[in-house]
Amino acid sequence: MIQFKAYTFSELNTELLYQIISLRLEVFIMEQNCLYQDCDGKDLQAVHLLGFEENQLVAYCRILPEGISYTGYCSIGRVLIKSTHRGKQYGIALMEKAISICTTEYKFPLKISAQAYLEKFYANLGFKTVGELYLEDHIPHIGMIYKHRTT
Repeated sequence: MIQFKAYTFSELNTELLYQIISLRLEVFIMEQNCLYQDCDGKDLQAVHLLGFEENQLVAYCRILPEGISYTGYCSIGRVLIKSTHRGKQYGIALMEKAISICTTEYKFPLKISAQAYLEKFYANLGFKTVGELYLEDHIPHIGMIYKHRTT
Protein backbone atom coordinates (compact mmCIF):
# COMPACT_ATOMS: atom_id res chain seq x y z
CA MET A 1 0.00 0.00 0.00
CA ILE A 2 1.29 3.45 -0.89
CA GLN A 3 1.81 6.14 1.72
CA PHE A 4 2.32 9.82 0.89
CA LYS A 5 4.39 12.48 2.60
CA ALA A 6 4.80 16.11 1.52
CA TYR A 7 7.99 18.09 2.06
CA THR A 8 9.16 21.61 1.34
CA PHE A 9 12.60 21.74 -0.24
CA SER A 10 14.25 22.71 3.04
CA GLU A 11 12.65 19.69 4.75
CA LEU A 12 14.24 17.23 2.32
CA ASN A 13 17.35 15.52 3.61
CA THR A 14 20.14 14.52 1.24
CA GLU A 15 18.94 10.90 1.03
CA LEU A 16 15.40 11.91 0.01
CA LEU A 17 16.71 14.46 -2.46
CA TYR A 18 18.97 11.81 -3.99
CA GLN A 19 16.03 9.39 -4.29
CA ILE A 20 13.88 12.06 -5.99
CA ILE A 21 16.56 13.05 -8.48
CA SER A 22 17.39 9.41 -9.20
CA LEU A 23 13.74 8.51 -9.88
CA ARG A 24 13.16 11.60 -12.03
CA LEU A 25 16.23 10.74 -14.10
CA GLU A 26 15.12 7.11 -14.38
CA VAL A 27 11.67 8.00 -15.71
CA PHE A 28 12.12 11.21 -17.67
CA ILE A 29 15.68 10.92 -19.00
CA MET A 30 16.28 7.18 -19.35
CA GLU A 31 12.79 5.73 -19.89
CA GLN A 32 11.32 8.58 -21.96
CA ASN A 33 14.65 9.39 -23.61
CA CYS A 34 14.07 13.10 -23.04
CA LEU A 35 17.09 15.32 -22.55
CA TYR A 36 16.10 18.45 -20.66
CA GLN A 37 17.27 20.59 -17.74
CA ASP A 38 15.58 18.80 -14.82
CA CYS A 39 17.06 21.06 -12.14
CA ASP A 40 15.25 24.20 -13.25
CA GLY A 41 15.24 26.18 -9.99
CA LYS A 42 11.55 25.52 -9.31
CA ASP A 43 12.26 22.71 -6.84
CA LEU A 44 13.44 25.28 -4.29
CA GLN A 45 9.91 26.73 -4.06
CA ALA A 46 7.95 23.50 -4.53
CA VAL A 47 6.15 21.16 -2.21
CA HIS A 48 7.47 17.69 -3.02
CA LEU A 49 4.90 14.90 -2.70
CA LEU A 50 6.53 11.51 -2.28
CA GLY A 51 4.79 8.15 -2.39
CA PHE A 52 6.42 5.23 -0.61
CA GLU A 53 5.71 1.51 -0.72
CA GLU A 54 7.67 -0.52 1.83
CA ASN A 55 10.05 2.43 2.37
CA GLN A 56 10.84 2.65 -1.36
CA LEU A 57 10.08 5.85 -3.29
CA VAL A 58 7.71 4.76 -6.07
CA ALA A 59 5.65 7.90 -6.82
CA TYR A 60 6.49 11.59 -6.99
CA CYS A 61 5.27 15.00 -8.08
CA ARG A 62 6.04 18.57 -7.21
CA ILE A 63 3.46 21.22 -6.40
CA LEU A 64 4.28 24.78 -7.37
CA PRO A 65 2.67 27.87 -5.87
CA GLU A 66 1.09 30.55 -8.05
CA GLY A 67 3.50 32.48 -10.22
CA ILE A 68 6.24 29.85 -10.46
CA SER A 69 5.05 28.15 -13.66
CA TYR A 70 1.89 30.14 -14.42
CA THR A 71 0.67 33.58 -13.40
CA GLY A 72 -2.63 33.20 -11.57
CA TYR A 73 -2.35 29.41 -11.19
CA CYS A 74 -0.63 26.92 -8.94
CA SER A 75 0.66 23.85 -10.73
CA ILE A 76 1.56 20.17 -10.39
CA GLY A 77 4.49 18.81 -12.37
CA ARG A 78 7.14 16.10 -12.67
CA VAL A 79 4.39 13.55 -12.05
CA LEU A 80 5.74 10.00 -12.15
CA ILE A 81 5.28 6.45 -10.99
CA LYS A 82 8.22 4.03 -10.95
CA SER A 83 7.82 1.62 -13.89
CA THR A 84 7.74 -1.44 -11.60
CA HIS A 85 4.77 0.01 -9.71
CA ARG A 86 2.46 1.08 -12.52
CA GLY A 87 -0.95 -0.51 -12.89
CA LYS A 88 -1.68 -0.21 -9.15
CA GLN A 89 -3.71 3.03 -9.42
CA TYR A 90 -0.85 4.94 -7.76
CA GLY A 91 -1.04 7.68 -10.38
CA ILE A 92 -4.64 8.39 -9.43
CA ALA A 93 -3.83 8.33 -5.72
CA LEU A 94 -0.81 10.64 -6.23
CA MET A 95 -2.78 13.16 -8.26
CA GLU A 96 -5.77 13.12 -5.89
CA LYS A 97 -3.42 13.86 -2.98
CA ALA A 98 -1.65 16.62 -4.95
CA ILE A 99 -4.98 18.17 -6.00
CA SER A 100 -6.12 18.09 -2.38
CA ILE A 101 -2.97 19.93 -1.28
CA CYS A 102 -3.41 22.52 -4.04
CA THR A 103 -7.08 23.15 -3.36
CA THR A 104 -6.64 23.45 0.42
CA GLU A 105 -3.29 25.25 0.65
CA TYR A 106 -3.49 27.68 -2.26
CA LYS A 107 -6.15 30.23 -3.17
CA PHE A 108 -5.46 29.97 -6.89
CA PRO A 109 -6.84 27.66 -9.58
CA LEU A 110 -4.70 24.75 -10.77
CA LYS A 111 -3.07 24.42 -14.20
CA ILE A 112 -0.84 21.67 -15.57
CA SER A 113 1.16 20.96 -18.69
CA ALA A 114 0.18 17.36 -19.41
CA GLN A 115 1.85 14.95 -21.77
CA ALA A 116 -0.75 14.63 -24.52
CA TYR A 117 -1.09 10.86 -24.24
CA LEU A 118 -2.25 11.35 -20.62
CA GLU A 119 -5.00 13.84 -21.49
CA LYS A 120 -7.81 11.35 -20.73
CA PHE A 121 -6.17 10.33 -17.44
CA TYR A 122 -6.13 13.95 -16.26
CA ALA A 123 -9.63 14.62 -17.64
CA ASN A 124 -10.92 11.76 -15.47
CA LEU A 125 -9.45 13.57 -12.46
CA GLY A 126 -11.37 16.75 -13.27
CA PHE A 127 -8.99 18.62 -15.58
CA LYS A 128 -10.24 20.40 -18.70
CA THR A 129 -8.11 20.88 -21.79
CA VAL A 130 -7.26 24.48 -22.70
CA GLY A 131 -5.37 25.68 -25.74
CA GLU A 132 -3.65 23.81 -28.49
CA LEU A 133 -1.20 20.94 -28.51
CA TYR A 134 2.44 22.07 -28.20
CA LEU A 135 5.88 20.52 -27.91
CA GLU A 136 7.72 20.70 -24.60
CA ASP A 137 11.13 19.05 -24.59
CA HIS A 138 10.17 17.41 -27.92
CA ILE A 139 7.13 15.68 -26.34
CA PRO A 140 3.53 16.66 -27.26
CA HIS A 141 1.84 18.43 -24.33
CA ILE A 142 -1.51 20.07 -23.68
CA GLY A 143 -2.51 22.71 -21.13
CA MET A 144 -5.18 21.63 -18.66
CA ILE A 145 -7.03 23.45 -15.87
CA TYR A 146 -8.57 21.71 -12.88
CA LYS A 147 -12.32 22.02 -12.51
CA HIS A 148 -13.72 20.99 -9.14
CA ARG A 149 -15.93 17.94 -9.47
CA THR A 150 -19.48 18.38 -8.29
CA THR A 151 -20.35 14.68 -8.14
